[in-house]
Amino acid sequence: MNENKPVILITNDDGITAPGIHALVDAVKDLGHIVVVAPDSPQSGMGHAITIGTPLRLDKVDEFDGVESWQCSGTPVDCVKLARDKILHRKPDICLSGINHGANHSINLIYSGTMSAAMEAAIEGIPSAGLSSLDYNFDADFTIAKKVARSIALRMLEGEMPEHLLLNVNIPKVKESDYKGMKLCRQAYAKWEENFDHRIDPRGKDYYWMVGRFVNMDTGTDTDVQALHEGYTSVVPVKFDLTDHSIKGWMQDTWKELT
Repeated sequence: MNENKPVILITNDDGITAPGIHALVDAVKDLGHIVVVAPDSPQSGMGHAITIGTPLRLDKVDEFDGVESWQCSGTPVDCVKLARDKILHRKPDICLSGINHGANHSINLIYSGTMSAAMEAAIEGIPSAGLSSLDYNFDADFTIAKKVARSIALRMLEGEMPEHLLLNVNIPKVKESDYKGMKLCRQAYAKWEENFDHRIDPRGKDYYWMVGRFVNMDTGTDTDVQALHEGYTSVVPVKFDLTDHSIKGWMQDTWKELT
């Protein structure tokens, strides 16, 4: 490992063969020493899950030309933990997770394996970003996303970053001519309203299939959902301290028996 080059850890939740992670590696491969550690199969929706009670496999693979790469049998968070402990033996300078096939704006980031991998790195004091494209197609055009990834990476590498920097970056599905640039945003209060179709399998057994629709309850003009709607890439700084300080203050005033 070249000590003069920054070390960039790359991971994802769509799996090491996904086009999105190949696009990400291609976008930043000349910016430092790249190490890829990613799941050996899709892990979308895993959130911050870790593997307990099952052996983890870690195999070196030749997936990217000239780039050290490993596939892991575990979750995206497992990948970051193993990369830190067994492969790098040091903190990388930055961690990039993605490029995800599909949105991780608003409440989606809670369920996202892409963002949880980046969050795990941030917990370890590694400046991190999760990148997602609103194009769900396997053969999505990552032209804009690659430019965004490179720009974010360069910014993160150019100077000392806050210790627990964590960015949620979502790229709109638009033509290059309609793309507006990047916008710093807050997370929208928007979520999926799910219901479950009751179905019968060929053996006559009941099963349920989750369906639903995305609902935006936030009328603000400064949200990630609104920025994406207008053709911007949304950049939301995220923290993993989930303390609600406003409700804590309310409880101190009203639930006095707890204070």
